[in-house]
Amino acid sequence: MASARTPVVAGWFTSGDGDFRLLGTRCRACGAVYFPREDIFCRAPRCAGEELDEVPLSRRGRVWSYTDGRYRPPAPYPSDPARDWEPYTLIAVELAAERMVVLGQGAPGVTVADLAVGMEVEVVPGVLAGEGGQSWSTWHWRPVPAEDPEASS
Repeated sequence: MASARTPVVAGWFTSGDGDFRLLGTRCRACGAVYFPREDIFCRAPRCAGEELDEVPLSRRGRVWSYTDGRYRPPAPYPSDPARDWEPYTLIAVELAAERMVVLGQGAPGVTVADLAVGMEVEVVPGVLAGEGGQSWSTWHWRPVPAEDPEASS
């Protein structure tokens, strides 16, 4: 039986047409881009804009910083205490087009040993937790494979 999948936070990402993207908002007045999204007013100090449009964010960015989580977070984080805890990787990624840094977990199997500041990563769909037939979809970052120099010649 397939599990039901619910976004961790509705409206923060989309996978329509197989093109998984984080969703932000852009102020019509000053062009400031927000993630997480801002739907009420522009937070830029010198802007009084109140009209914001939903925009898909860049799929790729560069590692700005990273670390690993080696402890089980406390409630209300959904975690089954009967299961073994698995460390996870957190990656802060700078999206150059939007000029912002977005935090997210590394894709399964990505460790701090696989990362370096400045390397290119891409956003991919992920699962935060899965308990009792329910799973929560989210985003993960994974390294973009280096191009084989012989493949381009």
